[in-house]
Amino acid sequence: MIPLILLPGMMCDARLFGPQIEALSSLMPIMSFPLGRHETVEALAADILQNAPPVFALAGLSMGGIVAMEVLRQAPERVSRLALLDTNPLAEMPEVKARRAPQMAAVQDGRLWQVMREEMKPNYLAEGPQQGAILDLCMAMAVDLGPDVFLRQSRALMDRPDQRATLAAYSGKALVLCGREDGLCPVERHQLMHDLLPDSTLQIIEGAGHLPTLEQPKETTAALARWLEDT
Repeated sequence: MIPLILLPGMMCDARLFGPQIEALSSLMPIMSFPLGRHETVEALAADILQNAPPVFALAGLSMGGIVAMEVLRQAPERVSRLALLDTNPLAEMPEVKARRAPQMAAVQDGRLWQVMREEMKPNYLAEGPQQGAILDLCMAMAVDLGPDVFLRQSRALMDRPDQRATLAAYSGKALVLCGREDGLCPVERHQLMHDLLPDSTLQIIEGAGHLPTLEQPKETTAALARWLEDT
């Protein structure tokens, strides 16, 4: 059985995939790698490849998807299939990059909780009865990871490469999935990735924003299970 590697988003850990790990772990080995040890996407991907099995299925959400694309660029022969969730194949836009400096300064000043709660996490989620509980979990993950991880991840995202050519060259089975109400990585970005990937399925999850793994876990898990069939 080919193992599954899950890469979480910025300031998240394996808890981001809690429902999926619970549902799928009886079917295959599952590994989740933290993304806080290096300041470049290239180094993060190289670290994963150094510690990963020889061949694996790879799924990443948000920043995890960005790193997954770099893993694919560095070692396409090791990625048996690819799932990209609520992510972006493009280099960082100048206006987004400009917003990172004040955020990083605030975090260096001891205001990680404020930056996450007021500037970042409110943009993540669709309206729904579980919104408060999911936001609390997101804040717990961010606080546990801490300010140094925030700073390293911010630097990595600022200088990330464009991966459109990487996706166009990949012939493996791919899933492109996002929440319908994702304000950070909109549906158009996922349509672009779907168009680039030769053997891909596009799945839009209704009633979800940037974190469908937690917002609509049953639908998201079902889509991943279909993607993983015959591994």
